[in-house]
Amino acid sequence: MLLALQDATVRFGGRAVLDGVGLGVAEHEIVCVLGPSGSGKSTLLRAVAGLQPLDSGRVLLDGRDQAGTPAHKRGVGLMFQDHQLFPQRDVAGNVAFGLRMHGAPKERQRERVAQLLELVGLPGAGRRAVASLSGGEQQRVALARALAPRPRLLMLDEPLGQLDRSLRERLVVELRELFTRLGTTVLAVTHDQGEAFALADRVVVMRDGRIAQSGSPLDVWQRPADAFVARFLGFENVTSATVGGRAADTPWGRLPVPEGAPQGSRTLLVRPAGVRLVEAGAGLRCTVVARTFKGTHVAVQLQPEGTPRLEAACALRDAPEAGGVVGVEFDPAEIVVLG
Repeated sequence: MLLALQDATVRFGGRAVLDGVGLGVAEHEIVCVLGPSGSGKSTLLRAVAGLQPLDSGRVLLDGRDQAGTPAHKRGVGLMFQDHQLFPQRDVAGNVAFGLRMHGAPKERQRERVAQLLELVGLPGAGRRAVASLSGGEQQRVALARALAPRPRLLMLDEPLGQLDRSLRERLVVELRELFTRLGTTVLAVTHDQGEAFALADRVVVMRDGRIAQSGSPLDVWQRPADAFVARFLGFENVTSATVGGRAADTPWGRLPVPEGAPQGSRTLLVRPAGVRLVEAGAGLRCTVVARTFKGTHVAVQLQPEGTPRLEAACALRDAPEAGGVVGVEFDPAEIVVLG
Protein backbone atom coordinates (compact mmCIF):
# COMPACT_ATOMS: atom_id res chain seq x y z
CA MET A 1 0.00 0.00 0.00
CA LEU A 2 1.57 3.29 -1.08
CA LEU A 3 -0.52 5.45 1.27
CA ALA A 4 -2.13 4.40 4.54
CA LEU A 5 -4.02 6.52 7.05
CA GLN A 6 -4.43 4.84 10.41
CA ASP A 7 -7.01 6.26 12.84
CA ALA A 8 -6.26 9.75 11.48
CA THR A 9 -7.89 12.43 13.64
CA VAL A 10 -7.85 16.23 13.36
CA ARG A 11 -9.75 18.50 15.76
CA PHE A 12 -10.64 22.14 15.33
CA GLY A 13 -11.88 23.80 18.52
CA GLY A 14 -12.59 20.45 20.12
CA ARG A 15 -14.62 19.19 17.13
CA ALA A 16 -13.25 16.26 15.15
CA VAL A 17 -13.18 17.24 11.46
CA LEU A 18 -11.32 13.98 10.76
CA ASP A 19 -12.58 11.31 13.13
CA GLY A 20 -10.45 8.17 13.25
CA VAL A 21 -10.19 7.76 9.48
CA GLY A 22 -8.57 4.63 8.08
CA LEU A 23 -7.81 4.67 4.36
CA GLY A 24 -5.36 2.96 2.03
CA VAL A 25 -4.37 3.82 -1.54
CA ALA A 26 -2.51 1.23 -3.58
CA GLU A 27 0.22 2.09 -6.07
CA HIS A 28 -1.23 3.19 -9.46
CA GLU A 29 -4.72 3.47 -7.96
CA ILE A 30 -6.96 6.52 -8.52
CA VAL A 31 -9.06 7.24 -5.43
CA CYS A 32 -11.61 10.08 -5.28
CA VAL A 33 -12.94 11.29 -1.94
CA LEU A 34 -16.46 12.69 -2.18
CA GLY A 35 -18.53 14.54 0.35
CA PRO A 36 -20.47 17.72 1.08
CA SER A 37 -18.81 20.85 2.45
CA GLY A 38 -17.56 20.25 5.99
CA SER A 39 -17.29 16.48 5.60
CA GLY A 40 -13.52 16.51 6.15
CA LYS A 41 -12.33 15.63 2.67
CA SER A 42 -10.01 18.63 2.18
CA THR A 43 -8.62 18.25 5.71
CA LEU A 44 -7.78 14.64 4.85
CA LEU A 45 -5.85 15.79 1.79
CA ARG A 46 -3.97 18.45 3.74
CA ALA A 47 -3.08 15.93 6.44
CA VAL A 48 -1.57 13.56 3.87
CA ALA A 49 0.35 16.45 2.26
CA GLY A 50 1.80 17.53 5.59
CA LEU A 51 -0.05 20.87 5.60
CA GLN A 52 -2.28 19.88 8.54
CA PRO A 53 -0.84 18.05 11.57
CA LEU A 54 -2.79 15.14 13.04
CA ASP A 55 -4.02 15.24 16.62
CA SER A 56 -3.75 11.46 16.67
CA GLY A 57 -3.23 8.59 14.26
CA ARG A 58 -0.66 8.15 11.50
CA VAL A 59 0.00 8.88 7.84
CA LEU A 60 2.29 6.33 6.21
CA LEU A 61 3.88 6.55 2.75
CA ASP A 62 5.57 3.36 1.58
CA GLY A 63 5.13 2.10 5.13
CA ARG A 64 7.05 5.03 6.69
CA ASP A 65 5.37 7.22 9.28
CA GLN A 66 5.33 10.83 8.04
CA ALA A 67 5.07 12.43 11.51
CA GLY A 68 7.56 15.31 11.58
CA THR A 69 8.23 15.11 7.82
CA PRO A 70 7.58 18.54 6.24
CA ALA A 71 5.40 18.84 3.16
CA HIS A 72 8.27 19.53 0.75
CA LYS A 73 10.04 16.31 1.76
CA ARG A 74 7.08 13.92 1.43
CA GLY A 75 7.49 13.38 -2.30
CA VAL A 76 3.86 14.16 -3.07
CA GLY A 77 2.38 16.54 -5.63
CA LEU A 78 -0.52 18.82 -4.77
CA MET A 79 -2.80 20.66 -7.19
CA PHE A 80 -5.46 23.11 -6.01
CA GLN A 81 -8.59 24.26 -7.80
CA ASP A 82 -7.34 27.88 -7.99
CA HIS A 83 -4.20 26.78 -9.87
CA GLN A 84 -1.85 28.95 -7.72
CA LEU A 85 0.39 29.68 -10.69
CA PHE A 86 3.12 32.31 -10.43
CA PRO A 87 1.94 35.30 -12.52
CA GLN A 88 5.46 36.72 -12.85
CA ARG A 89 6.74 33.54 -14.52
CA ASP A 90 5.87 32.22 -17.96
CA VAL A 91 4.38 28.76 -18.50
CA ALA A 92 7.77 27.03 -18.64
CA GLY A 93 8.90 28.82 -15.48
CA ASN A 94 5.81 27.59 -13.65
CA VAL A 95 6.18 23.99 -14.81
CA ALA A 96 9.89 23.93 -13.95
CA PHE A 97 9.41 25.29 -10.43
CA GLY A 98 9.54 21.92 -8.64
CA LEU A 99 12.46 20.78 -10.76
CA ARG A 100 14.46 23.90 -9.78
CA MET A 101 13.66 23.30 -6.12
CA HIS A 102 15.06 19.78 -6.50
CA GLY A 103 18.22 21.10 -8.15
CA ALA A 104 17.66 19.55 -11.59
CA PRO A 105 20.14 20.72 -14.26
CA LYS A 106 18.76 23.39 -16.63
CA GLU A 107 18.95 21.13 -19.67
CA ARG A 108 17.00 18.45 -17.82
CA GLN A 109 14.45 21.09 -16.80
CA ARG A 110 13.95 22.16 -20.43
CA GLU A 111 13.52 18.57 -21.58
CA ARG A 112 11.04 17.72 -18.83
CA VAL A 113 9.01 20.92 -19.36
CA ALA A 114 8.72 20.26 -23.10
CA GLN A 115 7.71 16.65 -22.44
CA LEU A 116 5.03 17.63 -19.94
CA LEU A 117 3.55 20.43 -22.03
CA GLU A 118 3.21 17.95 -24.87
CA LEU A 119 1.62 15.48 -22.47
CA VAL A 120 -1.03 17.92 -21.20
CA GLY A 121 -1.86 19.21 -24.67
CA LEU A 122 0.04 22.53 -24.63
CA PRO A 123 3.02 21.90 -26.93
CA GLY A 124 5.18 24.97 -27.53
CA ALA A 125 3.40 27.06 -24.88
CA GLY A 126 6.45 27.49 -22.64
CA ARG A 127 7.01 31.20 -23.40
CA ARG A 128 3.38 32.24 -22.93
CA ALA A 129 2.36 34.40 -19.98
CA VAL A 130 0.02 32.59 -17.59
CA ALA A 131 -2.36 35.58 -17.67
CA SER A 132 -2.94 34.93 -21.39
CA LEU A 133 -4.21 31.39 -20.74
CA SER A 134 -7.81 30.26 -20.46
CA GLY A 135 -9.00 28.57 -17.26
CA GLY A 136 -8.64 25.13 -18.82
CA GLU A 137 -5.13 25.93 -20.04
CA GLN A 138 -4.11 27.20 -16.60
CA GLN A 139 -5.40 23.95 -15.13
CA ARG A 140 -3.22 21.99 -17.55
CA VAL A 141 -0.17 24.05 -16.58
CA ALA A 142 -0.88 23.44 -12.89
CA LEU A 143 -1.13 19.70 -13.59
CA ALA A 144 2.16 19.72 -15.53
CA ARG A 145 3.84 21.56 -12.65
CA ALA A 146 2.52 19.01 -10.13
CA LEU A 147 3.73 16.11 -12.30
CA ALA A 148 7.17 17.58 -13.08
CA PRO A 149 9.09 16.20 -10.06
CA ARG A 150 7.54 12.74 -10.66
CA PRO A 151 5.68 12.58 -7.32
CA ARG A 152 4.95 9.11 -5.97
CA LEU A 153 1.49 10.38 -5.02
CA LEU A 154 -0.45 13.14 -6.81
CA MET A 155 -3.18 14.85 -4.80
CA LEU A 156 -5.89 16.97 -6.38
CA ASP A 157 -8.12 19.37 -4.42
CA GLU A 158 -11.31 20.09 -6.41
CA PRO A 159 -9.13 20.03 -9.55
CA LEU A 160 -11.81 21.12 -12.00
CA GLY A 161 -14.04 23.09 -9.65
CA GLN A 162 -13.63 26.49 -11.32
CA LEU A 163 -14.22 25.32 -14.89
CA ASP A 164 -17.52 25.26 -16.78
CA ARG A 165 -19.31 21.92 -17.00
CA SER A 166 -18.54 21.07 -20.63
CA LEU A 167 -14.81 21.72 -20.09
CA ARG A 168 -14.83 19.74 -16.84
CA GLU A 169 -16.45 16.76 -18.55
CA ARG A 170 -13.85 16.81 -21.32
CA LEU A 171 -10.85 17.30 -19.03
CA VAL A 172 -11.84 14.59 -16.55
CA VAL A 173 -11.78 12.02 -19.37
CA GLU A 174 -8.36 13.30 -20.45
CA LEU A 175 -7.07 13.15 -16.87
CA ARG A 176 -8.25 9.57 -16.45
CA GLU A 177 -6.48 8.54 -19.67
CA LEU A 178 -3.32 10.44 -18.69
CA PHE A 179 -3.06 8.99 -15.18
CA THR A 180 -3.71 5.49 -16.48
CA ARG A 181 -1.03 5.87 -19.13
CA LEU A 182 1.53 7.25 -16.65
CA GLY A 183 0.61 4.81 -13.88
CA THR A 184 0.15 7.78 -11.52
CA THR A 185 -1.17 7.15 -8.01
CA VAL A 186 -3.87 9.75 -7.36
CA LEU A 187 -5.83 10.90 -4.32
CA ALA A 188 -8.42 13.52 -5.30
CA VAL A 189 -11.17 15.27 -3.38
CA THR A 190 -14.30 16.71 -4.99
CA HIS A 191 -17.94 17.43 -4.22
CA ASP A 192 -18.95 16.53 -7.80
CA GLN A 193 -19.98 12.87 -8.01
CA GLY A 194 -20.00 12.86 -11.81
CA GLU A 195 -16.38 13.98 -11.82
CA ALA A 196 -15.39 11.40 -9.21
CA PHE A 197 -17.19 8.52 -10.92
CA ALA A 198 -15.55 9.34 -14.26
CA LEU A 199 -12.04 9.64 -12.80
CA ALA A 200 -11.77 7.07 -10.01
CA ASP A 201 -10.95 3.40 -9.63
CA ARG A 202 -12.42 3.72 -6.12
CA VAL A 203 -14.79 6.24 -4.59
CA VAL A 204 -14.76 7.15 -0.88
CA VAL A 205 -17.81 9.03 0.47
CA MET A 206 -17.25 11.05 3.65
CA ARG A 207 -19.71 12.37 6.20
CA ASP A 208 -18.90 14.36 9.36
CA GLY A 209 -15.22 13.43 9.32
CA ARG A 210 -15.78 9.71 8.80
CA ILE A 211 -15.92 7.37 5.82
CA ALA A 212 -19.54 6.52 5.05
CA GLN A 213 -18.74 4.17 2.14
CA SER A 214 -15.80 3.03 0.03
CA GLY A 215 -15.98 0.99 -3.16
CA SER A 216 -15.78 1.00 -6.93
CA PRO A 217 -17.90 3.65 -8.65
CA LEU A 218 -20.27 0.93 -9.86
CA ASP A 219 -20.65 -0.62 -6.38
CA VAL A 220 -21.31 2.72 -4.70
CA TRP A 221 -23.82 3.74 -7.38
CA GLN A 222 -25.66 0.42 -7.40
CA ARG A 223 -25.56 -0.23 -3.65
CA PRO A 224 -25.34 2.96 -1.55
CA ALA A 225 -24.47 2.12 2.05
CA ASP A 226 -27.28 4.16 3.62
CA ALA A 227 -29.79 6.95 3.09
CA PHE A 228 -27.12 9.66 3.43
CA VAL A 229 -25.01 8.21 0.62
CA ALA A 230 -28.06 7.62 -1.57
CA ARG A 231 -29.28 11.20 -1.17
CA PHE A 232 -25.77 12.61 -1.64
CA LEU A 233 -25.56 10.76 -4.95
CA GLY A 234 -28.76 12.52 -6.01
CA PHE A 235 -31.34 9.80 -5.37
CA GLU A 236 -34.58 11.28 -4.00
CA ASN A 237 -36.79 8.17 -3.77
CA VAL A 238 -35.64 7.10 -0.31
CA THR A 239 -38.15 6.00 2.32
CA SER A 240 -38.60 3.88 5.42
CA ALA A 241 -40.06 0.43 4.78
CA THR A 242 -40.86 -2.88 6.40
CA VAL A 243 -39.49 -5.76 4.35
CA GLY A 244 -41.08 -9.17 4.51
CA GLY A 245 -40.15 -11.85 2.00
CA ARG A 246 -40.07 -10.47 -1.56
CA ALA A 247 -42.06 -7.30 -0.78
CA ALA A 248 -41.86 -4.15 1.32
CA ASP A 249 -44.59 -2.03 2.88
CA THR A 250 -43.85 1.63 2.05
CA PRO A 251 -45.70 4.97 1.86
CA TRP A 252 -46.06 4.22 -1.88
CA GLY A 253 -47.76 0.90 -1.22
CA ARG A 254 -46.44 -2.64 -1.28
CA LEU A 255 -43.32 -2.73 -3.46
CA PRO A 256 -41.39 -5.73 -4.79
CA VAL A 257 -37.80 -6.15 -3.53
CA PRO A 258 -34.96 -8.31 -4.87
CA GLU A 259 -34.61 -11.87 -3.67
CA GLY A 260 -32.43 -12.14 -0.56
CA ALA A 261 -33.12 -8.57 0.57
CA PRO A 262 -32.57 -7.87 4.31
CA GLN A 263 -35.79 -8.24 6.27
CA GLY A 264 -37.56 -6.10 8.87
CA SER A 265 -37.50 -2.31 9.36
CA ARG A 266 -35.29 -0.89 6.63
CA THR A 267 -34.64 2.08 4.37
CA LEU A 268 -35.59 1.61 0.73
CA LEU A 269 -34.14 3.26 -2.37
CA VAL A 270 -36.09 3.24 -5.62
CA ARG A 271 -33.95 4.47 -8.48
CA PRO A 272 -35.78 6.77 -10.90
CA ALA A 273 -35.32 4.18 -13.66
CA GLY A 274 -37.40 1.79 -11.53
CA VAL A 275 -40.41 4.12 -11.43
CA ARG A 276 -42.30 3.07 -14.56
CA LEU A 277 -45.03 5.28 -15.99
CA VAL A 278 -48.18 3.48 -17.13
CA GLU A 279 -51.70 4.48 -18.11
CA ALA A 280 -53.73 6.33 -15.49
CA GLY A 281 -55.93 3.84 -13.68
CA ALA A 282 -53.16 1.25 -13.37
CA GLY A 283 -50.68 1.13 -10.53
CA LEU A 284 -50.16 4.05 -8.13
CA ARG A 285 -52.06 7.15 -9.27
CA CYS A 286 -49.79 10.24 -9.50
CA THR A 287 -50.02 13.81 -10.72
CA VAL A 288 -47.13 15.08 -12.85
CA VAL A 289 -45.73 18.10 -10.97
CA ALA A 290 -42.75 18.97 -13.18
CA ARG A 291 -40.30 17.57 -15.68
CA THR A 292 -36.64 18.46 -16.22
CA PHE A 293 -34.54 17.66 -19.28
CA LYS A 294 -31.29 16.00 -18.13
CA GLY A 295 -29.59 15.46 -21.50
CA THR A 296 -29.85 11.67 -21.60
CA HIS A 297 -33.35 11.48 -20.10
CA VAL A 298 -36.16 13.48 -18.55
CA ALA A 299 -36.60 13.58 -14.77
CA VAL A 300 -40.32 13.60 -13.98
CA GLN A 301 -41.53 14.74 -10.54
CA LEU A 302 -44.65 12.87 -9.47
CA GLN A 303 -46.99 13.51 -6.56
CA PRO A 304 -49.03 10.53 -5.36
CA GLU A 305 -52.01 11.38 -3.21
CA GLY A 306 -51.05 11.69 0.47
CA THR A 307 -47.52 10.26 0.11
CA PRO A 308 -44.01 11.63 -0.58
CA ARG A 309 -43.05 12.67 -4.08
CA LEU A 310 -41.44 10.28 -6.53
CA GLU A 311 -38.92 10.93 -9.28
CA ALA A 312 -39.11 8.91 -12.50
CA ALA A 313 -36.67 8.82 -15.41
CA CYS A 314 -37.96 8.37 -18.94
CA ALA A 315 -37.12 9.13 -22.56
CA LEU A 316 -38.03 12.57 -23.88
CA ARG A 317 -40.63 11.14 -26.27
CA ASP A 318 -42.37 9.39 -23.35
CA ALA A 319 -42.34 12.28 -20.85
CA PRO A 320 -45.84 13.31 -19.78
CA GLU A 321 -46.87 16.95 -19.55
CA ALA A 322 -46.96 18.72 -16.17
CA GLY A 323 -50.45 18.59 -14.68
CA GLY A 324 -51.26 15.24 -16.24
CA VAL A 325 -52.20 12.09 -14.35
CA VAL A 326 -50.31 8.82 -14.77
CA GLY A 327 -50.03 5.46 -13.08
CA VAL A 328 -46.79 4.15 -11.60
CA GLU A 329 -45.47 0.61 -11.31
CA PHE A 330 -42.13 -0.42 -9.77
CA ASP A 331 -39.27 -2.53 -11.11
CA PRO A 332 -37.68 -4.68 -8.37
CA ALA A 333 -34.34 -4.65 -10.24
CA GLU A 334 -34.08 -0.92 -9.48
CA ILE A 335 -35.05 -1.20 -5.80
CA VAL A 336 -32.28 -1.38 -3.18
CA VAL A 337 -32.76 -2.23 0.50
CA LEU A 338 -30.14 -0.07 2.20
CA GLY A 339 -28.01 -1.12 5.12
